[in-house]
Amino acid sequence: MLNALLDECLRQVNAPHEKMRALARELLNDWDTFWVVLDHPELPLTNNEAERALRHWVIARCIGMGTRTAQGTRAFAHLTSLIEACRQRAVSPWPFLTEVIRQRRQGLQAPPLPLPAI
Repeated sequence: MLNALLDECLRQVNAPHEKMRALARELLNDWDTFWVVLDHPELPLTNNEAERALRHWVIARCIGMGTRTAQGTRAFAHLTSLIEACRQRAVSPWPFLTEVIRQRRQGLQAPPLPLPAI
């Protein structure tokens, strides 16, 4: 079945309809990534969990009307990512952030993310 789908995509790359050609090219460009889950069944089939984890941050960004600078946008993205990673590991992000700031002020590398709580 996958071979038939691949063959059809290859045929549609030269289709007369532009949208069909674009879809075929898109599928072929990402072909390997679609089927990674077949080689790694431990991976989730969708990214719904990640989207649900970020939903409230997106809402907060919209309510707050975003940031004023590219640096602020990067900082917001890094902090939300860190807080969510800590939440998933059942670890408070605040002691970790305190340590990151302390070490960076001393010119040291930031520590690695904390391990999951047991």
